[in-house]
Amino acid sequence: MADILILVGTESGNAQMVADLLQDELGKDGHNIEVMSRGDARDARLAERSVVLVCCSTHGEGELPENIRPLHDSLGTEKPALAHIRYGVIALGDQTYRETFCRGGKKMDALFAGLGAQRLGERLEIDACTQPLPDEEALDWAREWVNLL
Repeated sequence: MADILILVGTESGNAQMVADLLQDELGKDGHNIEVMSRGDARDARLAERSVVLVCCSTHGEGELPENIRPLHDSLGTEKPALAHIRYGVIALGDQTYRETFCRGGKKMDALFAGLGAQRLGERLEIDACTQPLPDEEALDWAREWVNLL
């Protein structure tokens, strides 16, 4: 079983809802799940982590949610080596905004990859237009994703 840190970027609460469900359900499967919704790179203690799941929505004109910006910005400034981390991304968006669809999750994905982390599996992109309750789709994906660990 794995120790997994879920980093949440949310404005309306959907990404937090997904993270909370994953914490409960994957915890029942024996995984140790910690959810972090606020803080920067120091708070995340990424040097001590080996598995990270980013669950991030997109806000406004394709921006990151306010609560995950400090983490994104501190990682971008400090540029720690994250080659020891395996990660996954659940990106939430609205395909009505084609040019910015899931951009928050895509930005976090690019940041982790740029710092040397290894993404496992494909990024899950959930469209609010077709999936108003993203937690079920995310849970199905996450159960497959943990098998890649």
